[in-house]
Amino acid sequence: MQSIAFPHRSSGALPRLAPLYGAALALVVLHAAPAAAQIAPSPAAMPFLGAMEVKGEAARGADAAYSTTRVDAQDIQARHVSQAEALLRDVSGMNVQDYQLSGVGNAIVMRGFGAGGHGGDVGVALDGISLNEAMSHADGYADLSVIVPLEIDQLTVYKGPVSALYGNFNRAGLIAVRTRKGGDYREADVSAASHGTLDAQAALGRKLGEGESLNLATQHARTDGFRARSRAERTTLAARWSRRIASRLEVALSGRLHQADGDSPGYLAAAQFATDPYGRDPRAMGDGAKKHFGTLRADVQYDLAPDLKWLGFAYATRQDFTRWFSRPVSAAGWRQREEAYDRAVEGVGSSLNGSATLAGAPLHGVAGVEALRESTDYLFHDGLDDRTRTGPAGYDRNARLNSVSAFAEFDAPLHPLLQPSAGLRWDRFTGACRPNGAETGTDPWGPMARTSHASPKLGVRSQVLPGLLLRASRSEGFALASNFAKYALGAAQLDPNVFRQTELGAQMQPLDGLVLDVAAYRLRSSGEIRTVAPGIYENYGATRRAGVEASALWAVRSDLDLTLAWGSAHSRVTRNGNTALVGRQVAGVPRYSATLGAAWRPVAGWEGTATWRRVGRYAVNADNSVVYGGYATWDLGLNHTPVGTRHRFYATVANLSGKAYATSAAVIAGQTLYAPGAPRTFKVGVQGSF
Repeated sequence: MQSIAFPHRSSGALPRLAPLYGAALALVVLHAAPAAAQIAPSPAAMPFLGAMEVKGEAARGADAAYSTTRVDAQDIQARHVSQAEALLRDVSGMNVQDYQLSGVGNAIVMRGFGAGGHGGDVGVALDGISLNEAMSHADGYADLSVIVPLEIDQLTVYKGPVSALYGNFNRAGLIAVRTRKGGDYREADVSAASHGTLDAQAALGRKLGEGESLNLATQHARTDGFRARSRAERTTLAARWSRRIASRLEVALSGRLHQADGDSPGYLAAAQFATDPYGRDPRAMGDGAKKHFGTLRADVQYDLAPDLKWLGFAYATRQDFTRWFSRPVSAAGWRQREEAYDRAVEGVGSSLNGSATLAGAPLHGVAGVEALRESTDYLFHDGLDDRTRTGPAGYDRNARLNSVSAFAEFDAPLHPLLQPSAGLRWDRFTGACRPNGAETGTDPWGPMARTSHASPKLGVRSQVLPGLLLRASRSEGFALASNFAKYALGAAQLDPNVFRQTELGAQMQPLDGLVLDVAAYRLRSSGEIRTVAPGIYENYGATRRAGVEASALWAVRSDLDLTLAWGSAHSRVTRNGNTALVGRQVAGVPRYSATLGAAWRPVAGWEGTATWRRVGRYAVNADNSVVYGGYATWDLGLNHTPVGTRHRFYATVANLSGKAYATSAAVIAGQTLYAPGAPRTFKVGVQGSF
């Protein structure tokens, strides 16, 4: 397990709630008062009232048996990011392919998979509850923009299907976000950047009385964008109240509201990208997206014994999301489509977290059950005239997915040389699909055949020397049939697509101030699902993903730190219904990625930073006939903390050389399209702890 340490030193009613967001932000700031807190307090300085746990806290030692990267609140705040996904580029082997489509989730690349976030390759959990959406745009779509960076206490990346606490959409790995709970803090981060960009975040933690606390966080971000028609705006408010109502009983209520709206200039064809990378294709219409998101949650914790806790939760989410997207459909013609998703989700869960002694050695574990019901109304129109519908719906239907799950995970550090971990997860899925109205779509619909799968996870770590920790693991994940295929009669006998990962890793400290982490993995998939004929499917197809990942944290001197995150990936198709694809690279996965950072503190209160980021070449389409060569960028930063104050002033310049590059590439209707990255961008801001 690796902890990143960025350098730091000794629809409806929801839009009418927008004024509430601004009032909440003002409330946070007005409650600010001088306190002895530092600018970026460490987690140790933020005690958890009543130690209310997130699912699986008791077995957290098992993380060290797998490649796990953890970023704490102090490091997150030092980055001054507007969106949580920006933190992922500092994780070895990870990349975010930004579509530059306002309000639309980007693709997260991880362990040889290229469709996390925008699709279902990566799980995303917020305080133990999945943010993945069963039928929004793509199975497993997840939007990290509903999270306020300043509210994050810890962001943990689990690489590969190693966590037994989460099932579907966890095949390439998991991004688990834990928000701040309890504590006494008042913080704000406000910045302005090129292209009319503003970002204001605030967070408040207050003790209301004995055993009672309140946590608030809010963010408002807007930009005019660096291209025509690329305006975007989003606002988020999160709140949590907790109270210990008895010596052993604690309850909490939390909620979150989010709204986003923006325009998108769309992709650029290759010829225009080469000559005018910040222009707009004249065939693109008024693209964009809008979203409203609200969730309410209740938690309860009961201490059955000093080392045994019972946890329970229930939550409900309501969301609407609409996007308009122009793309080519022929050599000369473009069309705009509209996709709308209305989601209703209800979930409940219960678990036991505890520790015991086994043969004189500690045993930590968690076991629990969960149930989830998700209903999505999906509406699809094609051939729009600048967001105006011109014909009948292509699809107008409701899809339901229900799941019941049981999980257990244990960690047994029996001896420094032998510290095994084990987990098992079982999931069962049912559901149905039906039309809501007239539609021209031909995809099948009907009841979903009951599907279940058990996923084992095994790991072991060994502290062979004081500065050398070895680890090995074997884990399994799965994927259901995608989109409407799971509701087809012809898919009734399908098995889940299974992913099995083997990993070897080591963490070492060869020198004082230098920590290295390296891992090699192989991840194979089998039973991939393909269409034999309309409505008829079979388990056929396989891939092999292998790679090496490395990271380094080096305090060269008291005033100079270096960081490195590097990863390579070999992703190949080993079996496919189209034999021409066998041996081809999996599309969208860079051959390698690297981030090198340096932080220098020449005098007290001043720090300069430099970051070099390189993303290697990758195949853009399935037959690998189109390849994007990748890109490299430089970023610089300057931070100043006046002596005796609790404020930090900062300035950054991103893409220092002004390089024209693409953050993602795609082939649609035989045409190569690019999403241009931002040109040289300046940003200034101030962060304060009051």
